[in-house]
Amino acid sequence: MNTTYYIGVDLGTSAVKLLLVDGQGAILNSVTREYPLIFPQPGWSEQDPAEWWRASTEGIRALLSGFDASKVAGIGCGGQMHGLVALDAADNIIRPAILWNDGRTGEEVDYLNNVIGKEKLSSLTANIAFAGFTAPKLLWMKKNEPELFGRIAKIMLPKDYVNYRLTGVHACDYSDASGILLLDVKNRRWSREMLDICSVREEQLPRLFESYDVIGEVLPDVAAQLGLPAHVKVIAGAGDNAAAAVGTGTVTDGACNISLGTSGTIFIASDRFGVDPHNALHAFAHASGGWHLMGVVLSAASCNKWFCDEILRTKEYAAEQQPITDEKLGRNSVFFLPYLMGERSPINDIDARGTFIGLSMDTSRADMVQAVLEGVAFAIRDSFEVAKALGINIKASKLCGGGGKSPLWRKIMANVLGIRIEVPSAEEGPGYGGAMLAMVGCGAYASVQDCAAALVSTASVVEPDPEITVRYEAQYRKFSKIYPALKAVFPQIR
Repeated sequence: MNTTYYIGVDLGTSAVKLLLVDGQGAILNSVTREYPLIFPQPGWSEQDPAEWWRASTEGIRALLSGFDASKVAGIGCGGQMHGLVALDAADNIIRPAILWNDGRTGEEVDYLNNVIGKEKLSSLTANIAFAGFTAPKLLWMKKNEPELFGRIAKIMLPKDYVNYRLTGVHACDYSDASGILLLDVKNRRWSREMLDICSVREEQLPRLFESYDVIGEVLPDVAAQLGLPAHVKVIAGAGDNAAAAVGTGTVTDGACNISLGTSGTIFIASDRFGVDPHNALHAFAHASGGWHLMGVVLSAASCNKWFCDEILRTKEYAAEQQPITDEKLGRNSVFFLPYLMGERSPINDIDARGTFIGLSMDTSRADMVQAVLEGVAFAIRDSFEVAKALGINIKASKLCGGGGKSPLWRKIMANVLGIRIEVPSAEEGPGYGGAMLAMVGCGAYASVQDCAAALVSTASVVEPDPEITVRYEAQYRKFSKIYPALKAVFPQIR
């Protein structure tokens, strides 16, 4: 059968994952290539963009091995958001990219939120400043690396650097640009006033596209290097959370997706632009052409990975969860604040840190594993509560990300939130969303919504258990008191 292939790229924090998807949405092959993280100082997080390109090119060649590469029509990328990629006039990398989970910009965030003012920021960009956003990083560079800042000719985001290397085009989509804090999200254009505040010229910024727009074709020499045919289209793509939402079919008004990846998110799609008046949730453009509200937990599945890998010294995650039965859910006396990298939504506190509380002589290994899983779920519920206060009635949510593969964690999420959890058939998040955006860009579907309706299905459903939900309601009320009690302590122990 003659079919068309699409490549979906998930440019993550620790690895790039590539999918080869056919025109019917079937995943034909999957390849992962890792790259290192750099931690120059405590709380700092960087990466060499050249490593993204190396891993992506190696991965694409491996992905196509054994397949007819001439059938590839398009490439779509979902990528880690907010990372500052600074290029000089010759498009050389000026310094390692400062990543989304980097916490060095406390002074710059204070300046933006308290001197420029949250109300003004929200009016200009629909958001306030968070440590992970790109604009505070630019201000940090201006103050601490003025010579390097002066050499910046182009400001890009991680996936956009890969797209640039593929096409030679400096481009960014609206969903990813929303997290820079330089975009007028409502009107989908750069905010001239924010550019002035951050000493940025518009020509330093990439051209803006919808996520499903074609930005160019793979350059001939790159196509030859990768074994691709001529005229393969490269689509603008999306920030990882928006791409994951496309991949789970979260593209209609009011639809919700929760992701348990390195970070955790709750993502609520909307046909209308709207802003949380307290700016506890991000108001971003969506890859579907609409908008979304999003809460971000900086450490989600990474909390479980950290606890198992570094503390328990095991990779047997499922085995660690096996002793945690339904009878134990909602009855744990141990609580965990999952703030290993500080926290974003809704508390916006770079000083917050991971904390176990309630330990006693009879605390078991399983109790602590359970507390980690529950702590992440409670942190996501914090943003869920903000959405409820805005009058958003969420009765069900899709669930994706590595943590979503755990049946126990799915059950915990369903009962902590008191909603139905739906697991998509294709649990490939941003990569699958990227491939779907490529299909739309190449004309296989008229819209992102049409593509999602045709390709996304539900593999399984977890309904909340009324008794467990009641128990977790009481537990969440206890959890909610812990951070306020410790907030003043965290800055003193950094």
